[in-house]
Parts: sequence; structure tokens; C-alpha cells
Amino acid sequence: MDQQQRTVSDMFRRAQAARTEHPEWSYKQINELLVKEFSGGAFPPLSSLTIPEQDDRAPEEDWTAGLPIISRGIQLQDWKEIANGIILSLEQTENYERARGPEGDRDDWHNRNVGISDATSKGVGKWMPAELMELAERSVKK
Repeated sequence: MDQQQRTVSDMFRRAQAARTEHPEWSYKQINELLVKEFSGGAFPPLSSLTIPEQDDRAPEEDWTAGLPIISRGIQLQDWKEIANGIILSLEQTENYERARGPEGDRDDWHNRNVGISDATSKGVGKWMPAELMELAERSVKK
């Protein structure tokens, strides 16, 4: 492992990649992999203790579940504790998706297009030339 300082987001993305590469692995095995890969390197900064891309996958209270544990691990300089927090956030996110589906797809209340789809169609209809509208409609039909 190189001595480059990694962020919490980097570690989380690595956990997701390991989950994709080895779907049969338990969370414990992914945890051990993270500790093995990141031990000896510089600890992640406390100033960027977020996983921004998770906002699209699950509500904030799920993907942030492990952040206090990660913070404690950074303060104590304990890679096992940091990995435990990463795994908790990963597990919470995956459980949420498994139970309810991806964020924004469950119902109209959580659909991010509600309230803007009408305005978008009106704006496109008003400002888009007829030739482009016909082309777009043909490509949608295919």
C-alpha cells in the first residue's frame, strides 16, 4: 500500500468494489481486506468525513451510521475501528436498498422528478424546435 493519504470515501468505494468483486464474501471478510490494504498508510483526515455519492443510494441516516465509529477510529488511529465503521455504513446502505429499492424509486413521495417533470416538459415544448422534438420522440420509441 502506498503512503498516500486516503479519504473515507476512498475506503468506502474500495469496500463497494470488494463487495462487487466477491459477492459471496461476508462483511467480516471485506472488513479484514480493508484493514489489510489500508494499514500502514496515513489515516484519513477528519475534515472530509463523508461519503457524498451515498446520498443517491439511501437516506442520510443509513449511510452515515458508521461515521461516528470511523471518527473514533481516526482519533485512536485504529484501522480496525475505521473498517468497522465503513462496513456498518455499507451494510446499512445495502440493507436499505434490498428492503426498499434505490432512493427515489419507491413511491411518488420519494421520486425526485415529482414537481419538475411538468415544468420540464412545458419548457422543452416551448423552446425546443419541432425537428428536435420529432427526433427525440423517435429515439424514445426505439
